Amino acid sequence: MAAKAKSESTGKSAASAAARVMNSKTATKAERSVAASALTQKGSTEKTGKKVASAASAVLKNPKASKDAKSAAASALTQKRK
Repeated sequence: MAAKAKSESTGKSAASAAARVMNSKTATKAERSVAASALTQKGSTEKTGKKVASAASAVLKNPKASKDAKSAAASALTQKRK
């Protein structure tokens, strides 16, 4: 019997990191997009779309991205549509 896929949602620490990104004056458009997606998925079963997943990947690869931005990006990618 196959295991049922676990429904993911943004956790408390990732949501806090995403909120800090949204409040940051230095966050890029991609970082804000990813953070907004992560916040939308807090307590929800919504999934990350292709465009935001691409932005999240770029944020994770960016050495200048903040720890908070990377946390939000990782959360958003975890919830990507299959």
